[in-house]
Order: sequence, then C-alpha cells, then structure tokens
Amino acid sequence: MIADGLSYPVSGDSVVGRLLIGSLLGFASVLVLPAFLLAGYLVRVLGSAAAGESVPPAFDDWGKMFVTGLQATVVAFVYGLVPVGLVVLLVVTVLSGAAVGGDAGGLLAGVGLLGALFAVVASVLVYYLVPAALTNLAVEGEIGAAFDLGRLKTVLFSGDYLLAWLVPVALAVVTNVVTLLLIATVVGALLVPVVQFYVQVAVFYMFGRAYGEVIEAADGRTTAARAGV
Repeated sequence: MIADGLSYPVSGDSVVGRLLIGSLLGFASVLVLPAFLLAGYLVRVLGSAAAGESVPPAFDDWGKMFVTGLQATVVAFVYGLVPVGLVVLLVVTVLSGAAVGGDAGGLLAGVGLLGALFAVVASVLVYYLVPAALTNLAVEGEIGAAFDLGRLKTVLFSGDYLLAWLVPVALAVVTNVVTLLLIATVVGALLVPVVQFYVQVAVFYMFGRAYGEVIEAADGRTTAARAGV
C-alpha cells in the first residue's frame, strides 16, 4: 500500500497539470474558496481509491467539488467539536481554580488537567475517525454517510486502516524536513506547495484504499460495485 500510495499522485496522464492545479489551490487556501475546492478534490481521491482506481481523479465538475469540500468541512467541524469542547472546559476550569484558590481551586485544577488529557485523546480519535468518515461520504455521496458509525466501525477496527493512519505520521515528519530544506532557497520555496499536495494525495489514497479493502472483505463485493459504478 505504501509504495502504491507514493506512486499514485504521479500516475496517469496530465500529471504536471494536476500537480500544478492542486499546488495552486493549496497555496491560495488562505483565500478560503480554494481550500474548499482542494478539500473537495481530496474527498474525490478517497472515493476513487476506495473504488480501486489506480489513477487520481481529474480536476473537473468544480461546482460539485466545491459542495463536497463544504460537506467535508462540516463533517470535520462536527467531529472536532468534542476535543474543542474539552479544551474550552479545560480553560474555564483552570481559570476558575486559579480564582478560587485553596483546596477547591486545587480540585478544579486537577479536573482541568484531566480534561486536558481527555482533549488529547479525543483529538487523536477524531484524527483517526475523520478520514474514514470522509471516505464513506465520498462513496455514498451523502453527508449523512459520514456519521454512519455502524459502517465506520468495520473500518476503524481493522489493521489495514490502522496502518494507513500510522503511515501519514511518518510522511508528515519527512515532509516537514523536506519543507525546511526547500524554503532555504527561493526556488525551493516555490516547490513547497507541490510537495505538500503530492503528500496529501498519497495519504488520502492510502486511507481510501484501506477503506475499500476492508469494506470489500466485509461485504464480499467491491466498493465500486456497492456504489453502483
């Protein structure tokens, strides 16, 4: 899966054009609109990989891609409410403890630290869950599918998906090192968006492919067949 994932972004035709468009969208994501388009494309990569396709999807049907990006943002926001809520609780509790002082303040501070631990755990769980949720969104074509925990648990408790989740951690470290090296020169800095888009597509392919393999094994048919492709 790792080798396939690393070669996937440069597979098929129009490689230069695809990398250029994706890199420009990533670079311009601070303008918000391009960020939704990029998110929509990456969800499209998840669906394509889950269906077993070996070539990245094209940048087309921009309207639909934008809507998908909006849906993906909503999904990530909803799942992210849990750790955010815990962080807010942490801040409020710690501030309250500082204001109260004494034994009661110490107790509140302890609760705050416990909340911090829960927030970290919740953040990791969200990061683990969201790619599977977005892949289900891509396959089913409905935002409600991203919250179908009955379907998602089949994927989340599989070794293939766990591997697809761990690999990006290593890739992120390598990407950060490469990025630091590139920004040392003007020419290298121009390549940073390309490297980041390349890694994003590779990682999303691994997530999508793991999802497809797990669901195929569980259902006895391919994800493409399930989606009616």
